[in-house]
Amino acid sequence: MQMISTNAAADNAAYFAAVAYAERRAQHSYFDQHVIADKDLGYLAIDEGDYGALSQPMIDRIVYTAAGGMLDEY
Repeated sequence: MQMISTNAAADNAAYFAAVAYAERRAQHSYFDQHVIADKDLGYLAIDEGDYGALSQPMIDRIVYTAAGGMLDEY
């Protein structure tokens, strides 16, 4: 039997919630959606289009990327 502490369980829940949000948002966006690890806030889902060129420190904290699902090609 494996025991998971409440902190680890909360961390996992926050990660999967951010991934689910990024996946949902990516379906309706031209831009990639990134999940960023933050030591103070946990996990954040961001839209690459909101930030323009991402800084290297932000890129280093990306733990998951959902590709944008909309194409502007016909």
